Amino acid sequence: MFELGKRQVLVIDHKADFGVYLCDHVRERGEDTECILLPKKQVPKGANIGDEIEVFVYKDSSDRLIATTKTPMLTIGEVKELEVVQVNKVGAFLYWGLEKDLLVPFSEQTIKVKKGEKYLFALYIDKSERLCGTMKVYEYLRTDSEYKENDMVSGTVFSVNPQYGAFVAIDSKYLGLIPANEMVRNFHIGEVIEARVKERREDGKLNLSVREKGYMQMDIDSGFIMEKLEVNQGFLPYHDKSSPADIKEVFGMSKNEYKRAIGRLYKMKKIRITPEGIYKL
Repeated sequence: MFELGKRQVLVIDHKADFGVYLCDHVRERGEDTECILLPKKQVPKGANIGDEIEVFVYKDSSDRLIATTKTPMLTIGEVKELEVVQVNKVGAFLYWGLEKDLLVPFSEQTIKVKKGEKYLFALYIDKSERLCGTMKVYEYLRTDSEYKENDMVSGTVFSVNPQYGAFVAIDSKYLGLIPANEMVRNFHIGEVIEARVKERREDGKLNLSVREKGYMQMDIDSGFIMEKLEVNQGFLPYHDKSSPADIKEVFGMSKNEYKRAIGRLYKMKKIRITPEGIYKL
């Protein structure tokens, strides 16, 4: 049995002028078993009938099963970053190391992709038994990482939902989430982020934070506010009555974090707080 989209070991059954035919086992005389072609240019030098060869199985441009000794950039069960090489009325096409580019149907695109840009993709078999790419990688990410609370991780944002947060593919393998209450700024799909594991959930999924621990973050926030004051002639029109949305948009922090930071600066006698805003001293 051939496993579409995976590397597997097959046996040379017979030869032809244009390559060799592979089966999943050594056939008995007269046995009617399907074989697939490994093109002549892919056949290892000196290969003979009965030899085992590790190949990748996919479909050619005529939708026929075919084998290759090349290793594609993406196989079933993996998530990888690939480049879009073409966009047309059918969908997007990715370069993945094989002669035939990989199709990503419009229905499997979570955003409008652009030629020359790279995004995260997984590989799946569609209803017509063809290999296609998808940007819907959530179900392909694992939850068995060894990361623990306070570990630093690197990942790529693959989905953003204002209600839940930003979903992150950590190391292109593991599922992480920056919860909505930790989204101190807007994240975009394809963005690579560095984050701290805030919580390892019972199901193995990782809740992430792009902010430092509280006492460290307060110093960072305070310094950022002072920089803002410097470039705004020593005044910022944000105070206790300012909306949380305005605070988040301007400073990239929650209103409570902003209040803690200016409270710290006030105690250090670096600012003056008024109903109109804050002034640098």
